[in-house]
Amino acid sequence: MGCFWGPSSDEDREQNKRNSKINQEIKKAKQSFKSTHRLLLLGGGESGKSTIVKQMKILHINGFTEEEKREKVNIIRQNVRDAITSICMAMVGIGLEPSEKMSEQSHSAYEYMTNIPSEFDFPQVFYDYVITLWNDPLIQECYDRSHEYQLIDSAKYFLDKINVIRKDTYEPSDQDVLRSRVLTSGILETKFEVDKVNFHMFDVGGQRDERRKWIQVFNDVTAIIFVVACSSYNMVLREDPSQNRLREALSLFENIWNNRWLRQISVILFLNKQDLLYEKIMSGKSRLEDYFSNFASYLMQSENAARVKGADQEDEMFVRAKLFLRDEFLQISTASGEGRHYCYPHFTTAVDTKNIERVFADCRDIIQRIHLRQYELL
Repeated sequence: MGCFWGPSSDEDREQNKRNSKINQEIKKAKQSFKSTHRLLLLGGGESGKSTIVKQMKILHINGFTEEEKREKVNIIRQNVRDAITSICMAMVGIGLEPSEKMSEQSHSAYEYMTNIPSEFDFPQVFYDYVITLWNDPLIQECYDRSHEYQLIDSAKYFLDKINVIRKDTYEPSDQDVLRSRVLTSGILETKFEVDKVNFHMFDVGGQRDERRKWIQVFNDVTAIIFVVACSSYNMVLREDPSQNRLREALSLFENIWNNRWLRQISVILFLNKQDLLYEKIMSGKSRLEDYFSNFASYLMQSENAARVKGADQEDEMFVRAKLFLRDEFLQISTASGEGRHYCYPHFTTAVDTKNIERVFADCRDIIQRIHLRQYELL
């Protein structure tokens, strides 16, 4: 009898071992899942989400390899081409007639740029023409009115260093990589570790036709990082010229904040592109009140202004503008009064590594508290 049941008992023991191992792996996976902070980056197109992801790579994943930098060379050159051709193509539409006001040399360069094929190998004459155009007063005037058409934020940065980018030996710096622009399509996941804590950051395309994919990553999110380009107050959407970009961001934020599936998910608000906002406000060329009429009557609370100025002692006109934009979003987050989720605002400049390092260090404590609250450990 014993011999009859022996093999079966051996099989049972082996099966029990396998089951035990599987259960241990499941338990380990659950523990790993619970200890991982999943951050969802949301916001409109060109708000700076992908730049935040690049900063995480610089700060927490050993930066960019030489191969990755080499892969960016052609993208950066395409950014140069797109920038200068966008400026040229916009001239007539905003009332700047190139044939009347340009020198013969500049006009030849203009004709070249407006007839460039979508794919070409960037000959040296291309860079010569870029330099000619970028030094032309009419092109500079058109650039100064770039809020009237679509132009990448990094246009001036790359056009100013065209003599470096044109070299066969050109190697992009970290700053070049941060400022390079590629349209995000789909969902990109970045994994990194900070002080033995795992983070998974999901970057989802921000253009309208990409937003239908957001629902795919709503489950089990620790927190949402909503990124808004504050400098876009005088700009329109690339996909809808009738819609102001910042008003679209406010509408999008309101939809996310009031989404029934997200009512217990807190939002870390990155009020981004503070460097570009500063330039616009201080230039006085595009007044914030011309796009948001309620800014004219906006009053700062003195303690808030002093705290925001901090050690940098920023100009009061700029501080008033950034606080106004922050409060536009906070009005939405405080309107519900449910207290089931919270909004944590931060002023950011995504291309500034030190700024993002400091802000993310502050956010880690917030994320940790949110995470503990989710699993009822706090």
